Amino acid sequence: MSFKTKVAVFLFIVIFYLLWSLAAEINDNRGYSPVQPIPFSHKVHAGDNKIPCLYCHAHAERSPHATVPAMNVCMGCHNVVATGKAQVVKLRQEYESGRPIEWIRIHDMPDFVYFSHQQHVAKGIECQACHGPVETMERVFQARRLNMGDCVSCHRQNNAPTSCNTCHN
Repeated sequence: MSFKTKVAVFLFIVIFYLLWSLAAEINDNRGYSPVQPIPFSHKVHAGDNKIPCLYCHAHAERSPHATVPAMNVCMGCHNVVATGKAQVVKLRQEYESGRPIEWIRIHDMPDFVYFSHQQHVAKGIECQACHGPVETMERVFQARRLNMGDCVSCHRQNNAPTSCNTCHN
């Protein structure tokens, strides 16, 4: 192999590695924590008050999506609890207006990935396994990468299927 060929191969490997590393970092939303229209503390609700995740995110048990709770779930408690707090007053105003609150999605998967909360909840996997210690978060943030490598690693650790058609339909 000539010197020029060796240099070309070396440069190709270096460029490939740099692009691979960049792609891995682009697909890393860890720490993403947008400001929501109404501040909501999971620390207060799930941590201090020990409200189970599935009380508010009940769809996670029977749907691929956990979904944001309907406002009447919030108002079930906030008709009598903390009614004078500014955030609860704003919540009540939005509820009475009939306008939905436009929450900003934090945990998101690409459209080509099939992920079912229902299957994971049925297997007894704690919400914190993917979402981190939500019960300690004043403002929720993405704690894990939630990319293919992260999911495959978790599946391997838990002896779950790793074939491509498990998540890609």
